[in-house]
Amino acid sequence: MSLIMYQYPKCGTCRKAMKYLTDHGVSFTAKHIVEEPPSKEELAKLIKKSGLPIQKFFNTSGKKYRELGLSQKLKEMSDEKKLELLASDGMLIKRPIVTDNEKVTVGFKEDDFAKTWVK
Repeated sequence: MSLIMYQYPKCGTCRKAMKYLTDHGVSFTAKHIVEEPPSKEELAKLIKKSGLPIQKFFNTSGKKYRELGLSQKLKEMSDEKKLELLASDGMLIKRPIVTDNEKVTVGFKEDDFAKTWVK
């Protein structure tokens, strides 16, 4: 299983997720979410495969999210616009996102990682 983890090196949650996978012998390719953000098309696939609503892919605790006043604006926005917004700036995307092109996890919860990625 070849995993890709979209992460931000300064993010504590991302570091915990990487350490968890490494400690459990799970190999992955780390992609810098700001330098190599997923494209609009990739995000659409990730969202569909995750089964989560698009809102769950926004980094709601991020500075950029607050600066743009997105908590109110997202309610009025189409999913197409939301995808464009996410693809435009990796700092708006909740992280880490881990995928094997079949399954997707967003954020880091040990239980979810244990069930999804540790065999």
